[in-house]
Amino acid sequence: MMSNRDRKILIAIITISVSVRVIAAVYLGNRVEILPGIHDQISYHTLSLRLIGGHGLTFGEYWWPATQADAPTAHWSYLYLGYLSAIYKIVGVNPLVARLIQAILVGILQPYLAFLIGRRVFNQTVGLASAALTAIYGYFIYYAASLMTESFYIVAIMVSLYFAILLTDLGAASESKPGIGQIIKWGIALGIVLGIAILLRQLFLLFIPFLFIWVLWKGGKYQFGTLVVSGGVILIIILPFTIFNYIRFNRFVLLNTNAGFAFFWGNHPIYGDHFEPILPDNMGSYQDLIPENIRDLDEAALDQELLIRGVQFVLDDPIRYLRLSVSRIPPYFIFWPSSESSLVSNIARVGSFGILLPFILYGLVLSFIRRIKPLSKQPLSLLYLYIAVYTAIHVLSWTLIRYRLPVDAILVIFAGFGIIDLISRIPKARVWLQLPT
Repeated sequence: MMSNRDRKILIAIITISVSVRVIAAVYLGNRVEILPGIHDQISYHTLSLRLIGGHGLTFGEYWWPATQADAPTAHWSYLYLGYLSAIYKIVGVNPLVARLIQAILVGILQPYLAFLIGRRVFNQTVGLASAALTAIYGYFIYYAASLMTESFYIVAIMVSLYFAILLTDLGAASESKPGIGQIIKWGIALGIVLGIAILLRQLFLLFIPFLFIWVLWKGGKYQFGTLVVSGGVILIIILPFTIFNYIRFNRFVLLNTNAGFAFFWGNHPIYGDHFEPILPDNMGSYQDLIPENIRDLDEAALDQELLIRGVQFVLDDPIRYLRLSVSRIPPYFIFWPSSESSLVSNIARVGSFGILLPFILYGLVLSFIRRIKPLSKQPLSLLYLYIAVYTAIHVLSWTLIRYRLPVDAILVIFAGFGIIDLISRIPKARVWLQLPT
């Protein structure tokens, strides 16, 4: 049960969260332009205009990553395009409206989910600290106002993790085998949120097997039926888009056409064994790396061909690939200012991840040392698993700072745990936090 004091604190945190994100949305306004880290909003905006203008999911000119003018594209999230296009269709082309709706929704949900997960894994005080850190985290504020999938995607992941924790906790607390109604209810709920996360970024599909294995590991064989239902719901959600893609490209495309481009460019021999998150000008453009004899392929065929060639890069020199992957770790976890970044980017980086990193590391180590139950008996293990697997996926393919943000959403909870532990060592602070002596 929440005390009135804690409830008021949480409401204040969420109010601050919404307020700063709304301010960011108003600042970005109705203009959609190239800004650090959010270049993709140009594509989502342009493609939405084409869609409501009756041109379908096409661009009117040659477009990133290598899509010909007026040719079909499946590179971008169908779900987010639906969100943006629906708003443009209802209220006119007003990006500010889309920004404000997104800022308000994410401003409420993300800190609240941080609170729920922090409370479930640690305690209510840590949950409140996690919510507060999430509310003022610079990157989260910036991307909540950007016309991109990041913020909704992070929320969907957090809901998925929370549902998985809740599902297994309820199963462990039950003395009897779950009934068919309970299996269907939880299976559908988990499947829907996982499906939403996948529609926002198909990469999350790679984590689903690990999530399911963890649920079985912690929840036992009784959770198998729930996972079967969840898997069925995910397939039902994805299938219409797979059919849609087959009609447009006359070939199988599960959801989006971006894995091949990313893996090919991320592991190209041009890097040697040192990865560059953004290709330097002296190396040419990403499109220049595509062999001329396949540039005329449609987007789906090109994506599949590039994936084959990207895998071949690995097979040709696995040792180089290993060194290249290791070199992706620093840019993924960068927390220091860089001369190659803008002032805004440097401030956001140091002022969010840079400041919290010591507390994140402290919280991670402390949580592992202090675990009372075996990892198989506590939800903390799911957070460790998610951080490790999601990080590995990008280290082995392509890293950018914004690709780390879904992990930051969970790392912030560990920062909250670390900060509360340090504060609790001050006697007067323990009294104010109402912690046991």
